Amino acid sequence: MKFLSILLLCTACLFWACQSAETNTTTLTAYFASDTSGVANGGVRVIPIKTLNRTFNVWTKRFGNNPKIKLLLLNGGPGATHEYFEVMESFLPAEGIEFIYYDQLGTGNSDNPKDTTFWSLPRYVEEVEQVRAALNLTPDNFYLLGHSWGGILAMQYALKYNNNLKGLIISNMMASCPDYGKYADDVLAKQMDPAVVKEVNAIEAKGAYTSPRYMELLLPNFYAKHICRIPLDQWPEPMTRALNKTNQSLYVTMQGPSEFGIAGNLTKWDVKAELPKITVPTLTIGAQHDTMDPAHMKWMATQFPNGSHLYCPNGSHMAMYDDQKTYMSGLIKFIKGVNAGEKKGIL
Repeated sequence: MKFLSILLLCTACLFWACQSAETNTTTLTAYFASDTSGVANGGVRVIPIKTLNRTFNVWTKRFGNNPKIKLLLLNGGPGATHEYFEVMESFLPAEGIEFIYYDQLGTGNSDNPKDTTFWSLPRYVEEVEQVRAALNLTPDNFYLLGHSWGGILAMQYALKYNNNLKGLIISNMMASCPDYGKYADDVLAKQMDPAVVKEVNAIEAKGAYTSPRYMELLLPNFYAKHICRIPLDQWPEPMTRALNKTNQSLYVTMQGPSEFGIAGNLTKWDVKAELPKITVPTLTIGAQHDTMDPAHMKWMATQFPNGSHLYCPNGSHMAMYDDQKTYMSGLIKFIKGVNAGEKKGIL
């Protein structure tokens, strides 16, 4: 009798294991299913957009397939490329989260009009909306993640197209550029060696932003402390690749020539008072050592009707790399929670 019980138990366990393996295989097959009946191209979709009476092509690439969760990624810079988001490939597929790379006009694999007229926030908002429509992202599945400058773009998009979204993630970006500049002056500058700050200010006063000495000062004293807290000679290759491809015309026009603060056409951008208008579940991600004020990003979450906040205690501006476990686990928890019907909650 005892032998029979053991045999039945073993048979049940074997059946469960087989069923589990079959389910996992089916899930993987569905996640990596092709999205085209034509020639497969790895999920790349080049989208024609009409803007300022001209037509350009912008590049996108879908990774995975989940009808309920489609995460569009807006990179920072302004003017960098989607490539530093390649870190997502190490975390999101295992969770069944579909994500979409997207090079904004003037960056990466997309067309570059080489005309500063196109470097404006309202125009980029309409570009995102055209990309959304072309990819058939709907309120039932559309999640938008904006990092740094991408966070500005994501907030501005949500203020106009809130009803098109299912969830919003604002990563490492404040809701006010004047507040960002003040934080750089009042907090970050005071953490640096006064002699370094003095020399940086002198170089900027001369407009010598391309001087090798400028980066010699900023790399160890600013970038290694507030952009990515991984030793400079070990910085993740996708990140350095994306930053090295930055469209300087776009960056200078919108951010300004300084690496320390802001002076471009985004200088006066401030939507603090408008945050309550964004009603979709929204996650803000802040990091202790960021170029952005972590207290401000925590406060932002309290302004959204359905706001949540993720704090990365060991991270900086690129917290997806230097506080990776915290960043990725929190991001995944938020997306899965919204998909399950949750609205808010401090992570």
